[in-house]
Amino acid sequence: MKQMTAKEVETLLNEGKKLNIIDVREVDEVAAGKIPGVVNIPLGLVEFRMHELDKSKEYIMVCRSGGRSGRASQFLESYGFNVTNMMGGMLAWEGKVE
Repeated sequence: MKQMTAKEVETLLNEGKKLNIIDVREVDEVAAGKIPGVVNIPLGLVEFRMHELDKSKEYIMVCRSGGRSGRASQFLESYGFNVTNMMGGMLAWEGKVE
């Protein structure tokens, strides 16, 4: 499983890169603050909503601390998706939130 630090993700966004970030936290957690532009798909719904994702794109998975996004990354990877887990999750995020 590919991994990337929160700082690396923030740097890419600051450089103007268009990233496909999926936040797998629950809706109420995301409401408390999320990385601008993320798509929220709670971990329990990933399996049912993966048809919305495009296998030709790269996705960065995010959660609170990196555990749930790690599970989501492994799951999607097993179906042939190109995913990277953001280590440390939102606890490690120092960039902008909305």
